[in-house]
This record gives sequence, structure tokens and C-alpha cells, in this order.
Amino acid sequence: MTDLLTTELVVLDASLGAGSADVIRHLAGRVADAGRAAEAEGLFADAYAREQKTATGVPGGIAIPHCRSAAVTVPSLAMARLSRPVDFGAKDGPADLVFFIAAPEGADQEHLKLLAKLARSLIKKDFTAALRAASSEQDVVALVNDALGLTAPVEAGTPAAAAAAAASAGDGGGRPLKKIVAVTACPTGIAHTYMAADSLVAAGKERGLDVQVETQGSAGATPLAQSVIDAADAVVFAVDVDVRDKERFAGKPYVQSPVKRGIDEPGVMLDEALAVAADPSGRRVVAARGAAASASGGDRQESVGGKLKRALLTGVSYMIPFVAGGGLLIALGFLLGGFDITAYADTIVVQNNLGNLPTEFGSQAWGPLGAYLGAVLFKIGALSMGFLVPALAGYIAYAFADRPGIAPGFVAGAVAGFMGAGFLGGIVGGLLAGYVAHWLATLPAPRWLRGLMPVAIIPLVASIIASGLMFLVLGGPIAALTAALNTWLTGMSGATAVVLGIILGLMMCFDLGGPVNKVAYAFAVAGLSAASADNTAPYLIMAAVMAAGMVPPLAMALATVIDHRNFNATEHENGKAAWLLGASFISEGAIPFAAADPLRVIPASMLGGAVTGALSMAFSAGSKAPHGGIFVFFAIDNFLLWVVSIAAGVVVTALTTIALKRYVGRKAPVAAEPVPAAA
Repeated sequence: MTDLLTTELVVLDASLGAGSADVIRHLAGRVADAGRAAEAEGLFADAYAREQKTATGVPGGIAIPHCRSAAVTVPSLAMARLSRPVDFGAKDGPADLVFFIAAPEGADQEHLKLLAKLARSLIKKDFTAALRAASSEQDVVALVNDALGLTAPVEAGTPAAAAAAAASAGDGGGRPLKKIVAVTACPTGIAHTYMAADSLVAAGKERGLDVQVETQGSAGATPLAQSVIDAADAVVFAVDVDVRDKERFAGKPYVQSPVKRGIDEPGVMLDEALAVAADPSGRRVVAARGAAASASGGDRQESVGGKLKRALLTGVSYMIPFVAGGGLLIALGFLLGGFDITAYADTIVVQNNLGNLPTEFGSQAWGPLGAYLGAVLFKIGALSMGFLVPALAGYIAYAFADRPGIAPGFVAGAVAGFMGAGFLGGIVGGLLAGYVAHWLATLPAPRWLRGLMPVAIIPLVASIIASGLMFLVLGGPIAALTAALNTWLTGMSGATAVVLGIILGLMMCFDLGGPVNKVAYAFAVAGLSAASADNTAPYLIMAAVMAAGMVPPLAMALATVIDHRNFNATEHENGKAAWLLGASFISEGAIPFAAADPLRVIPASMLGGAVTGALSMAFSAGSKAPHGGIFVFFAIDNFLLWVVSIAAGVVVTALTTIALKRYVGRKAPVAAEPVPAAA
């Protein structure tokens, strides 16, 4: 517990490069060279991926890159005092003090608490001043250990004593004028969570406020007492993830922002919270909405289109695991049992077992055992895919009404599936169920009935209304529309199919995993449920969507190989990973390139995606699997031509990107300084 930081992990007054990636890579190398991580590259990749999600620079010239990584074997700190400050995204400029926190995937709570305590100490001005004044690596280690309470008290008057006092100082102050409670949380839960908490407390002390914070981080969370919440005048949510048990704050005025704003502008957030509390029409936390939207005031600020978009994306996000897992299982069933396993699967799984293998099965199966295992896998996958529409509808309703909306949404989705209304019916049923459940949650109810509302009354009444409307009014017309759409898709050929492929390719590459990409993907996977031997159009659409989605990361990987000088060191590293991500159909592998240069990368990706989508449809390539990329080759018809369509799009995007970087508003990439070897 006393060797989180050692002298070999400290770098003083050195230039480690021009960018955050250079500094993180050097410190990751220090950790690995000290025998505290299995490999430097794996640790760097995890830390830099975390850095790209949210910048770790904080006010005061400080940066705290951090991650949990399987490469880390011993919880560690590495510290650099830079002679050349580096931008880590803080509003007040680059950082000269960098603390790299490396925690193992399964770090124990005691170590996580120490890492969190260090992060909290770094907002203390006396502590950081002592770090800047330290004359040796040994002094830095002593300062940190004292701040963490890992050594005996040091002699009064020394820099270490000042830092320890700063790290452990209490709030003090007079009687607070107002009470505010806050929740802080970041995805990793190591640094930002606790720094935001202490920043809010410190800003509250300056304003004469009583601020109490619940940190929902990796070091554990101690919930605020309900009496404290009830007595609060307002709530501050400084979070990047959903707040746990948000219904505890129901009825309270609130403000909500990303966790980093809690560090950068804690005083402003507290002022905003007081202003909302003083406004009778200000935002209030609504228990029925929970993590989905959380406030009636939010309803007034969010447009109708914004609410629909959020609900649809929530439904699609929760639906995709059913589809991806189920589709891959179906593909494996086809691999072992042959594509005619559909005719035998039900009989085989009921009548046979490992001790009684089937004797009747398709000619494509890998023998009796292959037929049996293929039937089992196919059936599991088919049952999983059966949740596609109910899960879509259930979680659309959840986005509107939180947990009380899930049951009526699933029921409405099941009704849509039963009536043949399919994907469109699931959307309509989910919206109905969510709206009704949310409306019921806003109705006044006597105290004795409130406990039954979310678990019985709301699900019952919302199910009756939403599913009743689907049966009596909406299901038939939507089913007819779905049938017409399927008929049109079935008759698709020639130029019509190519045009659809172009549209889908453009959508898949427009935002690389964002809303437009998800709409195209959801359209494709929803169609698989209607596919059959007589209706292969959904297979063609799925193949075009998957092929187009593979283009951007593969193209960026190829571009970094062809034109080395127009990409910096970080992009070359991302390019190596993009080969595998692209081959696996993970479009997000191109996001680092698009984020750095959107006006070149996105148009080039869309051009290549359109080419690939058109060629895939023209070649009549079909995919029976909704995910997996090149690795589900056995479930793809006309596989070689499908690969040709992907290769064409990749080459088009790569060459277009290179041309745009060279000749359109050409800007030389920032060249990273060579990273010094670890001491």
C-alpha cells in the first residue's frame, strides 16, 4: 500500500512531446518498465482511449490521465513535471503537472480509495505548489505519500507538511445559507468523480453553502441520507453516466452537466442550482422519468423531435444485443447444420439430445452431431431474434417513463409482432406505451396507492391502452404497410436495388455509429425477421449495410499505410487497430480520424460507403448474420463479390481522404516529438 508511486515513476522537468498521447505513452512505458504492467502498448491504448472520451485536463495546469486496464498488474501512479506544458483539454491552458493513474481491471477498494484521494488532493493549491517546488523525485514521492496518509507525519514547516495539511483540510466556515446536494460520476470513476465532488464542496464553502456530495465512483458509493436529500434546496448532477436511484431526488430543483464542468465551473453550477430553486417553473427531478430524462422542466426545453430521437435511439441501443447475439447464433447454426436447418430445428431440439442424435437432417449438416448442435444454436438464436420488436418497443417506452414503461412497451411490441406489424408496429407501440405510462405517473395519487403505481397500476393500465389500440385500431393498417414494404423489397432488382444500396451506404458512413448509422442498421436487422427462401431482399440489405459500415475504419487504416506523412503518430497507432475493428464491422474504429478531421474524413467515408453499398446490392450479396463482418463469411452469399465491394469502397475512401488532406485546405499534421526512453 506504500508503493503506489516510486522514484522510478517520477519524471521532473522534462519535455515528453507535443501532445497528450506522447506524454501518456511515456508514462505508460515507465509503469511497464517498473514491472507494474505486462505491456506498455496495451496500457497506453486503454489510457488514450479513455482520454479521447473525456479530456483529463483540469484547472491549475494539471492533467490526470487515468484508466483501468488488464495490462496493469500493480496499482500505480506515474508523475511528470513538464518543462514544456502539454494541452490536455483544460479551459485555462496546457498542463505542466501530469499524474497518470493506472489501475488493474480488478483493483481492490483500498487502492481505488487511495487513487481517488490523490485526485481530490490535486485541486488543493498548496499541494500542487509543493509539487512544483519539489527538488527531487524523492521529495515528490514523500509529498504524495503524506497526502495519502501512507507515512508518518512529517516535520512541521516542510513542503510535505503543507501538502498533507492541504489534502486533509476540512470545510470549516460559518452557518450555511442554503443546502445543496450533488452527485458526481464519470465512466471510469477514478479521478473526475472525486475531483468534481471536492470542487463543488470548495465552491460551496466560498459561497456560504452547505454542499454534500455523493460520489458514484469505482472506490464505492455511500448514498446520501434521505433526510439530507429532503432538506436540500437544490440538486447538482455532475455526471457522464446515469445517476443510480435518481428517484430519491424526485421533486427537487436541479441542474445537470458533464462531470468535467463540476471541476471547471463548480461555482457556476451552484449558482445555476440556486437560480432554478428560486424559479417556480424551473426544472424538477421526476421519479417516473429516472435516467431517461428526469425532469418536467426538461420536457419543456426538449423539442418533440429531440424526445422522439432520444426514445428511438434508446430502443435501438437496447435491441441491438438481442439482434447481434441472436443473429450470430443463427449463423453458427447454419454453419453446423446447413442452411436447411430451418426445416428440422424444431423437431431435432425437442426429440433428440446428445445421447440420441438425429437421423434425419439436411445434406449440408456436419453429420448427426453437427445437425443437433446446429439446431440448438439456430433455435437459441431464433428465440433471441424474437425479442427484436418487443425489446425495441419496451425500451422506447422506457426512455419516456423509466421502469414503469418497460412492461407495457414489451407487451405492445409483442402485439405488434403477433399482428405482423413488425418493426414499424414496435416503434408505434413503444411510443404509445411510453407516453401513456409517463402520463399516468404524473397523475396525483393518494399516499396509500403510490407504492402500487409503478409496479402494478401503471404497467396494467398502460398495457391495456397501448396494446388495446394496437389490436383495435393501429395494428391492421401498420401490418398492411409492413406487408407492402416487404413486397416492394422482395421485388427489388437492378437500378432500384443499387439506389437503395447507395442510400444505406451513405447513412452508415455519415456519423459512424451515431443516430443515422443506427437507423440504417436497425432497418436492416429488423428486415431479417421477414426473410425467407422466397424473400431474400432482407439478406441483400443486411449485406450492404454491414459492408458499408466496414469501409471507414478499413479505409483509414489503409490511408495511414499509403500516405505516412499526412498522419501523426497517434493516428498511425489508431490505424493499426482499425484493421481489426473494420474487419469486425465496428464503424466506430474510424471515429478518432473523423473527430480530428471531420470535413475530409466523413465525406470521403460516405463516398466509399455509397460505392460499397451499390456494388453489394448489384452483386446480390446476402448476409444471414446481422454482425461479425468478415468473420461470418459462412453466412454470406456471394462472399467473394461481397469482399470485392468492400475493397472498392475502402480504396475509394482511402484515396479520397489522402487527396483531400494533400490538396484541399492542406494542413501539415502536428509531428510528435520523439518520446524519451524510460529511465
